[in-house]
Amino acid sequence: MARIAALLAAALLLVAAKPPAPADLVLRNGKIVTVDEKKPEAQALAIRGGLIVAVGTNAELAPLVGKHTQVIDLAGRLATPGFIEGHGHFLSLGNARMQLKLADAKSWSEIVRRVGEAAKQAKPGEWIRGRGWHQEKWDAVPSPSVEGFPTHESLSRVSPDNPVILTHASGHAAFVNAKAMEISGITRATPNPPGGEILRDGSGDATGLLRETASGLAQAPPLDDPELIRKQAHLAADEAVSKGITTFEDAGTPFRSLEVLQAMEEKGELPLRLWMMARDSIEAVRAQLARHRIIGAAHGRFTVRAVKLQIDGALGSRGAWLLEPYSDQPGSSGLNTAPLELVNEVADLAAKHGFQLCVHAIGDRANREVLNIYERVYQANPGRDLRFRIEHAQHLNPDDIPRFGRLGVIAAMQGIHCTSDAPWVTARLGRKRAQEGAYVWQSLMKSGAVVGNGTDTPVEDVDPIPCFYASVSRRLADGSVFFPDQRMSRAEALKSYTWNNAYAAFEEDVKGSLAPGKLGDVVVLSKDIMTIPEDEIPTARVAITIVGGKVVYRAPEGQANR
Repeated sequence: MARIAALLAAALLLVAAKPPAPADLVLRNGKIVTVDEKKPEAQALAIRGGLIVAVGTNAELAPLVGKHTQVIDLAGRLATPGFIEGHGHFLSLGNARMQLKLADAKSWSEIVRRVGEAAKQAKPGEWIRGRGWHQEKWDAVPSPSVEGFPTHESLSRVSPDNPVILTHASGHAAFVNAKAMEISGITRATPNPPGGEILRDGSGDATGLLRETASGLAQAPPLDDPELIRKQAHLAADEAVSKGITTFEDAGTPFRSLEVLQAMEEKGELPLRLWMMARDSIEAVRAQLARHRIIGAAHGRFTVRAVKLQIDGALGSRGAWLLEPYSDQPGSSGLNTAPLELVNEVADLAAKHGFQLCVHAIGDRANREVLNIYERVYQANPGRDLRFRIEHAQHLNPDDIPRFGRLGVIAAMQGIHCTSDAPWVTARLGRKRAQEGAYVWQSLMKSGAVVGNGTDTPVEDVDPIPCFYASVSRRLADGSVFFPDQRMSRAEALKSYTWNNAYAAFEEDVKGSLAPGKLGDVVVLSKDIMTIPEDEIPTARVAITIVGGKVVYRAPEGQANR
């Protein structure tokens, strides 16, 4: 018996001495910020089978380097968990790359010129699309104008035979020319739809601006053809991974498009992970929501577990629903774009079928109404971890801020919106309301709320680095700082783009930090955004993007080290 025991002990020692299986990928010689409290920083990281197997020093991970292991020398560069876009519009990002890009236009006349050039190249009757214009960014108010918006005559002159639709930067308004209105049947007699407005001049004629749900009156060809969806998806995915995004949380896609995207992920056609909110007609939601709950399909690359609604509009177009009128337009308190009865119904459907509800709410009235609905649903489902979300949560009444933490409602916000919107926020809200409730990240975090981050692309560039900079600086183009007491620390900003967004999607156990057992999603940056001088942060670039242990993007030679 003693001899047998000795033999068993020797065998166990041999097993224990057996070298570990080599990793598929090892990163070493870097500064790896893990967003993991157990090991906040490391020098090396190993991935096998798409999962992280070790995080530590070069020496500790050396045994994991085998004959076929891909080794990346970080040469001191910063690596972090892959960025998670917490609120963007995936197909719209791809679609925006197929339209006239108007975000950099400095005047209405410049936009008219670009449309005129496009009309010369367009086929007869072909729709001309553009996106990204914002009247507050123009050098001067156009003449003639209504509420600071142009009228359609100049646009109609340069494109008399081609319908034109130009989507506002916020996505909450559109501008059309006379041909588009003719095709769409928009006349003096056309009533405003619920939750929308056809802006009219003093004579009662439509100016061409369609605010909120009125944008749907423009009868442009639909964008749901499967081939077009695939093209948009490829364009969006390529753009996203080049900016370090490994998971894209999409803020609302119809069921038909979701099916196309799932098929693409199942075939391995897309280089990143998609987490989707379903957004469709109430009839479709009633009929299809339950069967579209999909968790981690395509080897963890595709999930549908949320449903999206929109209760108000955007501040820039004065569509955000406010408790008190706009300071610069006392006759308006914005627009309620979805009946409260509808929001209540979908909230109950979401809870019943195991979905998160994600409601777009920007104004303080909109946020209060959504919180009221969420509180009712939470009380009806005691003990359940619902993690309902408010998308944007931009302008809050101080009385409602503590409710986020108390209820456990996710504040899915966008740091870059703060610095983009700040030049006109005070005009819209007045200084007191702006200071108390506009983009109050610290106030929300102190309430116990989880604050996510993102860009709302294509409203903003999908690049997380400018958004990270906006979150930690709140610095505007003129050098001023917008209510600096609400700034995030760099650690908070990084967590908002990684772990917080994973938590907001029920995925914190598999992503959002770099730890053994988690997905091997990593981004490598050209500069250490955690320590370089604040004003240098915008100069950082993505050097490498890794999804599931595979390099899906590598910056061109020279750019990665800038």
